[in-house]
Amino acid sequence: MENVILTIHLILALLLIGVVLLQRSEGGGLGMGGGGGGAMSGRSAATALAKLTWVFAAMFIATSITLTILAAQSAGTSSVIDQIGATAPASDEPAAPAGADLLPPAASDAPLAPPKAEN
Repeated sequence: MENVILTIHLILALLLIGVVLLQRSEGGGLGMGGGGGGAMSGRSAATALAKLTWVFAAMFIATSITLTILAAQSAGTSSVIDQIGATAPASDEPAAPAGADLLPPAASDAPLAPPKAEN
């Protein structure tokens, strides 16, 4: 079920991108495109592409909300931290500091010198 909705969601995203790119520019961002019926004039008649954009956008939002609800239901009540804590091995020894292996040995850790042989 979730895979079907996800597939529909991805198809809607591609269709929405395509329909938006096919529309005529109404802004004057770079002084190009546009024409009569811009944002500053009276309300222009909605074209078929504009209506299709609204339909695809509404369906995209609906599938987004549906996927969110399905993900929340399958997540359950456990936390990710709880899952990590459950799989960690229990040990009695305290964990070593992060850089413990990179430190030089202390004087007390030095090996004992071999005894001198008497001749």
